[in-house]
Amino acid sequence: MEYQQLQDEIKAAMKARDNRRRDILRQVHTELKAIEVNERRDIVEADVDAMLKRVIKQTKETLDGSIKAGNNQERTDTLAAQVSILEEYLPQQVSGDALLALIDETLAETGASTKKDMGRVMGALTKKTGGNFDKAAAAAELGKRLG
Repeated sequence: MEYQQLQDEIKAAMKARDNRRRDILRQVHTELKAIEVNERRDIVEADVDAMLKRVIKQTKETLDGSIKAGNNQERTDTLAAQVSILEEYLPQQVSGDALLALIDETLAETGASTKKDMGRVMGALTKKTGGNFDKAAAAAELGKRLG
């Protein structure tokens, strides 16, 4: 997602009076603004995607804690909604047949043949997809093929 697109989404949420969407997108925007100010550089699409993933992870951890505590259902509902809102903005993950084809291609390119090569293959997959692939499924498939 582009940085400008994030700002436009915040404005749209404000106009629609969608407070949950506005609040969570503002949280992502604030984190990105801190990078922009502290590192004195422009925000690129990869920064936005990485920040979305980071905020999703933090929100999921908070959600898990809220569920375990079991004391504030409204907060739990809000956190669950925020996670689903943020996931809408992430790029589609590579999975299924597309992931299997990518694994075949990567195995051929790297020449991996043993489980010792698994880290190298996972690194190549990450580089090819920008980290947007089902890592658990890829690791399981590599375990079968390199076993």
